[in-house]
Amino acid sequence: MADVRGGDLSRLRQLNSLTAIRELRRAGPLTLSALAGRTGLSRPSMKEVTDELMGLGWVEEVPPSPGTMGRPARRYRFRADSGYLVGVDIGGHNIRAALSDLDGEILAETRQPVLPDDPIEERLAAIDRAVSGCLALSRTSVSDLWMISVGTVGVIDVEGRVIYSAAVPAWRDLDLAGKLREMFPCQILIENDSRLAAMAETRRGVAKGARDVVFLHVGRRMGAGLIIGGKVHRGFGAAAGEISMLPEARWFDPAEHLNTCPSLPEGTPPEDAAGWTLAAARNGDPVALAAVERYVDDLAVGTAAMVLILDPQMVVLGGGFSRSSDVLLGRLRERLERTCMRMPEVRASALGDECVVVGAIDYAVDHLDDQLFTPDKGPLPVTR
Repeated sequence: MADVRGGDLSRLRQLNSLTAIRELRRAGPLTLSALAGRTGLSRPSMKEVTDELMGLGWVEEVPPSPGTMGRPARRYRFRADSGYLVGVDIGGHNIRAALSDLDGEILAETRQPVLPDDPIEERLAAIDRAVSGCLALSRTSVSDLWMISVGTVGVIDVEGRVIYSAAVPAWRDLDLAGKLREMFPCQILIENDSRLAAMAETRRGVAKGARDVVFLHVGRRMGAGLIIGGKVHRGFGAAAGEISMLPEARWFDPAEHLNTCPSLPEGTPPEDAAGWTLAAARNGDPVALAAVERYVDDLAVGTAAMVLILDPQMVVLGGGFSRSSDVLLGRLRERLERTCMRMPEVRASALGDECVVVGAIDYAVDHLDDQLFTPDKGPLPVTR
């Protein structure tokens, strides 16, 4: 019986600690009395909890504000800087990285240009440079990294292996998680980039609070991420949203209409062609406008199919071309209205090119919460 009571008390202390951490993460620095009020614990019990959390390194006392008169009440905060997370966006043409604290506040960002046909070794080296750049900018040691979360093009299995990637053919059958574990001394997470972008929009972007969302990743390639019931939908084999595999959807290379616009100036670099066409359409160039109409025709086919199947609350236009939402959004909405039984809200991304790397950070924060801050995971470890 004594063992059972001891176990119950240990469990109770753990629950109280997790509750205190949750409130400190939500509200920022709190006094002992305020924290006790939020958790429902007595002030003496709360003092025991905060002392234990301070000993473990999860909580620290906040110095009083300069100029404070008298003896101020002690305030405590969650030590989000006790470790760091990195989000990485591995695209066909750029690799972006962002470093955040344990609450997901981004502290540093870097970018490395790459080419779709670069060998695996060069792309891995670019990832290393991007992560190292974030560490240098934030003056953080690699030993302080807890987790690296990666969004990449392609179909990703549960082990972090790239099953298939049309945008980066060399990625096919690559054990990306294994490669990155050899490079970095921390946990590695791998997910499809469009899914992470969809997650970011529902956490920090225009779809915040929406539970059913279709995210369109539009740029030099096309992809889609699905949020169903407030959760990222991967599908049974992690291939949900791969509309580009359906030839009738015409999603495999829809940017071809923009890249081959007849009015494109001779000598325009291929990577700038679509941007030039979109800008020219904005300025009223009739040939560029015709190219945009053809592009949106193709974009609307796959989008309408997903809207009719999922009946989402919102469609979000994201990715590199979302910067031209003033040119694309109205035309896409018009085409969907012709086909869809119930028209969802159609919005432009608030995160733009950063949607994947931000989603990667949020994905890492979710995993951290699941591993450390849920009651069934055991006592909290000591942190630095």
